[in-house]
Amino acid sequence: MSTERFKKFTILHSNDMHGDFLAEATGTVENYVIGGMSLLSGYINKVRQEEKNVLFVISGDMLQGSTIDTEYRGISTIEIMNYLAPDVVTLGNHELDYGLPHLLFLEKMANFPIVNANLYIKKYNKRLMNPYLILNVDGFDIMFIGIVTEEALRTLKRDSSIGTFVSLEDAATEIGKICNAYKNEDIDLTILLTHIGFEQDKKLAEMLNPEWGVDMIIGGHSHTFLEQPAQVNNILIAQAGVGTDQIGRFDIVVDDDTNSIVEWKWQLLPVDNNLAQPDPNIENLINSFKEQVDRKYNRIVGRFARQLTHPSRYQETELGNLIADILAEQDNLDVVFVASGAIRGSELGPLVTLSDLKKVFPYDDTLYKFTITGSYLTKIFTHIMRPENRIQGVGEYFQLNKSVKAIYNDTQQKLESLSINGELIQEDQKYTICIDGYRYQNSIPNLDITHEELGNSKVISTSCQDILEEYFSHHQNLNSYIEGRLIYK
Repeated sequence: MSTERFKKFTILHSNDMHGDFLAEATGTVENYVIGGMSLLSGYINKVRQEEKNVLFVISGDMLQGSTIDTEYRGISTIEIMNYLAPDVVTLGNHELDYGLPHLLFLEKMANFPIVNANLYIKKYNKRLMNPYLILNVDGFDIMFIGIVTEEALRTLKRDSSIGTFVSLEDAATEIGKICNAYKNEDIDLTILLTHIGFEQDKKLAEMLNPEWGVDMIIGGHSHTFLEQPAQVNNILIAQAGVGTDQIGRFDIVVDDDTNSIVEWKWQLLPVDNNLAQPDPNIENLINSFKEQVDRKYNRIVGRFARQLTHPSRYQETELGNLIADILAEQDNLDVVFVASGAIRGSELGPLVTLSDLKKVFPYDDTLYKFTITGSYLTKIFTHIMRPENRIQGVGEYFQLNKSVKAIYNDTQQKLESLSINGELIQEDQKYTICIDGYRYQNSIPNLDITHEELGNSKVISTSCQDILEEYFSHHQNLNSYIEGRLIYK
C-alpha cells in the first residue's frame, strides 16, 4: 500500500478538566501518583516525540472547579493550557461561568484555536467563535467543528444577548451547513468536538447525513468513562471521563482516497507515574499560582465536630443538610432548596479552611426569596422528587432544610405527603422559599415553575459563600446528620 495514500495519526483527547491541575498521591501503592497537569504534560510531550502526527484536543470545560481557577477567573487555566498547547479546543458550559465579556477576553489570551459552530449573538445572527478549523497535518486536511447545546448551556440564560440552537436537530443542521459550505473532497477527516454528553452524542450521530462525512465525535460534559468508543451511523464516539487522571488516545489510519478511517485503536490511559515523567516546567508555573492562592486561602474558617460527607448528588447528605440549615436561618424561610450539584466535594471538615470552603462550594451566587402558595410548593416537590430527577447526569436534586419532610411514592409516581415543621401543607396557605440565582433563571427545568408563578422576588444575599464563611467562623463544632427529609417509598 502506498504510504502517500494511508497515514497514521495519534489523537490525544481530554474533556471536563475543571482546573484539575494538581496530582494526587494515593495511599494504596507506595509513591503512586495520579493525575495533574504535570504528568499529563509529560505524557503529551512523550507522545509528541515518539509519534509523527500527533493532535491534542480538548472537548470543553477547562475552567471552574478549583480555587486557583476561581481566584484568577480562568486566566491561570488559560496560561497553563497555553503551555500544554492543544491543537484545537471547543467550548463547554463552564467556559461561560465568568460571563461572556470575560470569555472573549480569555479567548484573546489563548494561543490555541477555540471552535464552536452554534453559539450566536442573537441580534445580528453572528457566530460567537470560529465554527470550524481545518488543520493540515503531514499533507492531510482534518476538519474540526465545535458543538454545544442548550441543555449544557443553562448558565447562558443570564445573558440574553446570546442564543444557541436549542436542539440536537438544529445542531445537526448546523453541522450539515458547515460541511456543505466548507468541506471539499480534500478534507480527509472530519471530527466533531462536542460538549453535550455521551447519550446526546449518540443521538446526534444518528441524525447526521453520511454524505457530510463526519468520522468521529470526541465529546464531554457527561464525564463518561468508556471501555471502548461507541459506533453509531459509522461514526466513532469517545469521551475521557473527567479531570486529569486519565487521557483518551486514538491511533488511526486514514485513507486519502476514500477520506475514511480504515484502522483504529482507542485506549483510556491512566495518567500516572507509570505512564510518564512529570514535566517540571509546568509544575513551576502551577506552583506560582498555587503559592499566591495558598497565602490567601489557607486560613482556618472554623471547625466541625467531625467530617461531614456528600457522597452523592442524588441523595440527602450530611453536608447538604448543614448548608441548607444555615441558609434557612438567614431569613424567615420555610423551604430552602440547595442544589446538590452546587456542592462539589464529597467531604468537608473537621477543620475547614477558606480554600476547603471555596473548593466544596465554588459557585458563589445570589439567594432569592419568594412567597408561594402550598399548591405551587406541592407542584415543585412532585417535580424534584420524580424518579428521573435522580438519574446520573439528568436531573437537579436538592438538599433541604430540617423543617421539611416529604414522602414520595416511586411506584405510583406521586407525592404522598409534604409537611413543614410537622404540619401538612395547605393548598392556599402562603410559604416562603429560597433558591439561588442560577436555579431561579432556570426555574422551569429545575422546579417546574415559571417566574410568573414565583411572583416577586427579594434578594436576601448576593453571596452564599459569605453566609457560610461567616457562619462557620462564629459557630464551632458544627454537626449534621441524615434525617430522612426526603423519603422515597
